[in-house]
Amino acid sequence: MKVVAAYLLARLGGNTCPSIEDLKNIFGSVGADASEDRIELLLSEVKTKDITELIVAGKERLASVPSVGSGFAAAAQPTYDAPAEATKEEKVEEEEEPDDDLMLDMSLFG
Repeated sequence: MKVVAAYLLARLGGNTCPSIEDLKNIFGSVGADASEDRIELLLSEVKTKDITELIVAGKERLASVPSVGSGFAAAAQPTYDAPAEATKEEKVEEEEEPDDDLMLDMSLFG
């Protein structure tokens, strides 16, 4: 998948016919390695094809892949209840302090 991503980045950058070296340079720029065999395979597969048609075909194939509902995504999200409760307690404490100051000020006036 990373070879495909590098190829698409090269195309997005304006390179209409990325070479093995072009893709290796992209990987090198982020400190990643890639198999030259995989790069050659991808380039041989996309050599005669239009990139727009490849993207459309890829979207169609992804549409047929079963996906997990939103319940799973919500369950995977970390919860941070403890800090939220602590914030509520701090707000309560802050509200109490001005009341004490008000009482003190009232006693000064009479």
